[in-house]
Parts: sequence; C-alpha cells; structure tokens
Amino acid sequence: MPAGKTVQTKTAWAVELLRPAEAESSAPIVGVFEGAYAVTTVVEPCLNPAPGERKLEMLTRLRVDARLYHPVVSRARPKGRRPKWGERLAAPHHHGSWSTSWRASRAWVDGRRRTFRYKQRRCRWAVSGPEIPVHAFAVAGSGYREPWFLVTTALALSAAPVVEACAARCRQEDGFRDHQQRLGMEECRAWTKEPVLRTFQVHMVALTLLRLLQCRLEQTCGIGSWWSKPEWYAQKCQGSIRDLCRLCWRHRSVFSQLLVALEEKKNPSQAPALQGNAVSRAA
Repeated sequence: MPAGKTVQTKTAWAVELLRPAEAESSAPIVGVFEGAYAVTTVVEPCLNPAPGERKLEMLTRLRVDARLYHPVVSRARPKGRRPKWGERLAAPHHHGSWSTSWRASRAWVDGRRRTFRYKQRRCRWAVSGPEIPVHAFAVAGSGYREPWFLVTTALALSAAPVVEACAARCRQEDGFRDHQQRLGMEECRAWTKEPVLRTFQVHMVALTLLRLLQCRLEQTCGIGSWWSKPEWYAQKCQGSIRDLCRLCWRHRSVFSQLLVALEEKKNPSQAPALQGNAVSRAA
C-alpha cells in the first residue's frame, strides 16, 4: 500500500460518502442505499454517530425474512432482567399478518406518476437495534409483480416520498449500467489511482455530452423522432444511452471529417497525411 493509505471495507466507505453531505447541509440527511448495505456496519455509525457528528436517517430495502419486533412493553417482573426485544412480528413476506390495512397513494416512479398500495408498520428492526423505532413498508405498485419491502428511520416521511426516494436510487443503477456496458467502464484495466480517475472523468464527460445531445434532439426533433422502439419493448417512452451511441455510430464518418478539419486548422502543414489517415479509418 502507498504511504498513508489504509484498506477500508465497502461499508466503511459508504458511511464516509454520507458525511460530507452532512457537513455541508443543515437540513436533515436521509441516506438511501441498496439492501446489500443494510447491515450493522453501515446502519450503526449512521444512527449512533461519534461526538460532534449528526445522526443520519436511513432508507433501504428490507429483506423478505427480516426480523421485526414489537417495542418492549414496560412491566414489572418478579425476577430476571428486562427483555431486550418485544414480541416477534411476521416477516415482510408474510405482511398479510400485519395488523394494518392497505392504503392507497401516488408517487413518481420510473418516469411517471404511479398509483400504489402500501402497508405501514411501526416496529423495531434487528439491524438498527431495539431502541430505535423504524417504519416498515410493504408496497404493491401498479406494473410490478412482486411487492417492495422498505424500512426507514425517518419517521416523519410518509409512504409517497419513501417510495419516490427508493425509486430514484434505482435510476443510479441505470447510470452504473450505462457506464459499464455502454461506455466500457467495465473494461478498464488499471492498477494505480490516477488511470482510474482519468478514465472515470472521461466517461462522466462522455455521458454528460450524450445526455445534452439527447436534450437538444428532443427540443429540435421531438421526443421519439430520432430513435425507434424495439418490437419486444412496446412500452418504451424515452431514448436511452444505447440509442444515442447508435445514432453517433451511424454518423461516424462525419465525426472523422470534423476531427480532420480540427487538426488541419491546428497543424496546416500535416493536412495531406491526416486526410489519408481519415480515409483509411473510414474504410
């Protein structure tokens, strides 16, 4: 390891990524993360911060077999210590046993406003500990075959913002997919820090330019006029990074000519050689 560097786990890095936001904003911070990070090493530092740090609320997916409990009921016992946990609740995939009724709401999910039904239960969660109350949600959304199970310590949030925040995090997964599969980030082979940073920065610039191109195309040509729906995806309503890459690839000869013109303007003496190279590349 380089001098001054230490090895950290992914869960430790996850908490460190939330702290700068907490330092910059006076508003309450809610950390939204996927279910793989719903573990004690992430939840515990957020809910029980070190001196001088604020508590960070959390929102995440809930395992179908998560352990949920009633709060401890204070009662005198003739002997022995007070129980740590209350009575066990039914796991999320048995939410039909929860003593709450279904309610309806609407939220912005996957690019449009959707209607969903949900059950909400205030309880204790095995990961956050017996002293911290949480809200557990079972969400049945229109267009989804399986229900969502969510848990949050932000008790002031209603079901609609909880569902919208979780759905917004899923859009980040689409961004990761575009970086890896469409722009080639998964093919990066580097063993030191600087090449990794350079590659990621170039990919971020490329992704930003593609999205700006998409906005300009939709303003000038109209939404859906520059890309075509595949037969197997009739419900597609907006263009993707793949559609933008295909569009650029169809006009690759124009991009080659543009690069040649820029090089000619920069180095007029090398113009004939550059033209020959451009023709060979186009061929």
